[in-house]
Amino acid sequence: MWTGGLAATAILAAGVGLGWVPLGEAIREDANLIATRGDARPRRWIVAHLDSKAQGHSMAGRLVAVWITGLAIAAISVMAALRFNGPIAPVWLGLGGGTALLAGFLARKGRLRGRSLGARDNGTGVVAALAAAEAAPASGLGILITGAEEFGLVGARIFARLTPDLQETEFVNVDTVDQEGRLYLVSHDARGERLARSIEPALAPIGVPLKRRRLPLGIFVDSAPLAQARAPSITVGRLTWNTLRRIHTAADTPDDLSLDTAVQVGRAIAQL
Repeated sequence: MWTGGLAATAILAAGVGLGWVPLGEAIREDANLIATRGDARPRRWIVAHLDSKAQGHSMAGRLVAVWITGLAIAAISVMAALRFNGPIAPVWLGLGGGTALLAGFLARKGRLRGRSLGARDNGTGVVAALAAAEAAPASGLGILITGAEEFGLVGARIFARLTPDLQETEFVNVDTVDQEGRLYLVSHDARGERLARSIEPALAPIGVPLKRRRLPLGIFVDSAPLAQARAPSITVGRLTWNTLRRIHTAADTPDDLSLDTAVQVGRAIAQL
């Protein structure tokens, strides 16, 4: 039962994360929007996803659901190990069963519900990409606006699959640039870490505290499939826990939202 349940959980999580499970939404077509200037191949791409979605809980709620699911898996794994030595103590039955039920309840809240304008996630990223396009030199910079990011990073996966020699190109994905909090440079591997270090000085004049880090568990961004294709890739974002509580809900509106940081980020990256 433990093996079967864990396999089913892994298959479901992979299906949702990779876009195999549409989360109750009808199958739809989408597209990437690609812009370059001149005949030379871009040395750096600015990436931002265009689509948005609303769920029964926010991004903050999804992170909590992932953490509770991990706790439930750990508790049930301990129960399976203890079962080899005899009956399981009631405390483990309560802990394992309770966390499993809570994880299932929270996971169910992840179904699509309602609509979100997606002002922060990811209207701000698109603004940064447009600012980069405006400030870009004659050649060397490409703009990639991906589709279906919210449904398994499909646009970025397709771009990575169809574009050769990605390891020779840098990718800076801009995803959620709020008006508060630190500016995060998120990498996935050593190549991304080097790219983050090289870009950090250009972002310092914006006057926002900077922090380099790896991607937290439970968050998906377009730079991940590009990094898996061996391209130097990072995601730039500015957000707080309050931002995460708005994302993927009807509260993600342009009300009281400043785009100044998003514009500055786009211009800084374009002029490197």
